[in-house]
Amino acid sequence: MKLKKGDTIIVTVGKDKGKSGKIEKVFLTRETVLVPGVNQYKKHVKKQSEQRPGEIVTLSRPLRIGNVALICPKCKQPTRVGYQILEDKKLVKKIRICRKCDQPI
Repeated sequence: MKLKKGDTIIVTVGKDKGKSGKIEKVFLTRETVLVPGVNQYKKHVKKQSEQRPGEIVTLSRPLRIGNVALICPKCKQPTRVGYQILEDKKLVKKIRICRKCDQPI
């Protein structure tokens, strides 16, 4: 997965198109990301007892990774993620790069 926790993304499709935020959690098996304040839905919670009355709770649901784009911290534009392999003697490193400005993310 090319997106990681803490990355800033922008929504490209759906009812929240244009909204941005930081990734809070990544679900690898479902290929979704959770961004607080984006893709919110309301859920009706039934009354549990006299101390816990019924209410309407607002929840953030995960978004498919195909519906979001990473915002590059350097050029501040939505971009795709590429990889670059840096070889330094015995150490080989794979880093993420911005496809628009070729800077490391």
